[in-house]
Amino acid sequence: MIIKERQKMSPKTPLLVLVIIFASFSFSLSRNHMGPFSLSPHNQAYNLHGQYGNHKSHYNGLMTRQSRASSPSSSPQVFNVDDFGAKADGRDDSQAFNKAWKRACSSKEGVVLVPKNKVYHLKPIKFSGPCRSYVTMRISGVIKASPRQSDYEKDRLHWIQFENVQNLRVEGGGTIDGNGRKWWRNSCKINDSLPCKHAPTAVTFLECNNLVVANLRFKNAQQMHLIIQKCVNVKAMNLRVIAPGNSPNTDGIHVTESQNIQIMNSVIRTGDDCISIVSGSKNVRATDITCGPGHGISIGSLGADNSEAVVSNVMVNRATFSGTTNGVRIKTWQGGSGYAKNIIFQNISMRNVSNPIIIDQNYCDQDEACHEQGSAVQISNVIYSNIKGTSDSKVAVKFDCSRTFPCKGISLQNVDFAPEDDGESIEASCENVWLNKIGRVSPKCT
Repeated sequence: MIIKERQKMSPKTPLLVLVIIFASFSFSLSRNHMGPFSLSPHNQAYNLHGQYGNHKSHYNGLMTRQSRASSPSSSPQVFNVDDFGAKADGRDDSQAFNKAWKRACSSKEGVVLVPKNKVYHLKPIKFSGPCRSYVTMRISGVIKASPRQSDYEKDRLHWIQFENVQNLRVEGGGTIDGNGRKWWRNSCKINDSLPCKHAPTAVTFLECNNLVVANLRFKNAQQMHLIIQKCVNVKAMNLRVIAPGNSPNTDGIHVTESQNIQIMNSVIRTGDDCISIVSGSKNVRATDITCGPGHGISIGSLGADNSEAVVSNVMVNRATFSGTTNGVRIKTWQGGSGYAKNIIFQNISMRNVSNPIIIDQNYCDQDEACHEQGSAVQISNVIYSNIKGTSDSKVAVKFDCSRTFPCKGISLQNVDFAPEDDGESIEASCENVWLNKIGRVSPKCT
């Protein structure tokens, strides 16, 4: 076991370590030209005096400026799906939605309106760009997936897709219902006698830049609820993502190959990761998140099948976890390459969480054992700050890092866990990690 601790150094030394980490973090962000999503010195984890900064007013100002810059300048044209033949009578309304979308996409500042107090059923559907100008999908009613699996024979991976649409808003206060119970019953994770097959993601945004997804409810996805893929400049806010805790693979929000992503003020309660961030993602920020049930917030998995993976500049700030199987997790497969770096988890409360803090460089999600390999995804510059709560497992803090590529620059500041049940004890397990401790840290590595 390798644990390189810095706690016994002089009082100024840990501060110097943090300054170096944050300098690296800020420099990386500035080089990536993150724009209004930048983690500036006003909203980083703590200032040079070790105090938490109030970045709310600074952040609101940035959002206001961006909204003014990206808002349409004139009254939009509204295209009600009912006017194109949608009936909301239990039969398929896909054709009417397609017609309304094409009109909105080809108009100047078009809006597709899905009226409230109605339930529309859709087969797999793709809303494609490029569009002439700004487009809004205003979902005030309910959109529900076709329950017939035969409707997905051409593409089992997707239900609703938005592809190559710039300056898109999807909002309206309505519900997107994946109608996923039949898919869950046929999952190999529910019935191990069945073969493992893909199931559709409820909503996928592919190559959609300057995207806003706001004020919507996602429920009971067939598999993942919302994927952000190959997108730049995204705000996802005021969302409720809900599925039973035993629903398989129903991640809430999945970010892949995307950058400058804001996920804000959302409640996510599903059967898998509340938020998952995988390779190709950078400048991702999740703020004011309520998570549970589910598997917590995960970076990864990364490096499967000896692949290269890169994730950088991630911040999770102000989150609450309740009854989740993990809290904040980084997971990588042996044999991979690349990095996960410049990551901050701060201001987090956990209750009855099984693995509150975990880095697992030996992740193995398969039936047969994974053989030890020499290469690994390098994990570095990870800060855990002001995280408190109760652990439902004996090991509350676990760093299971690679012998050949140990975790570097891992910092704990004011991290304090207690056992969920009185009379129990908890511990930390730390393998192959270069660790810094500042303030109260409990449990400690032994």
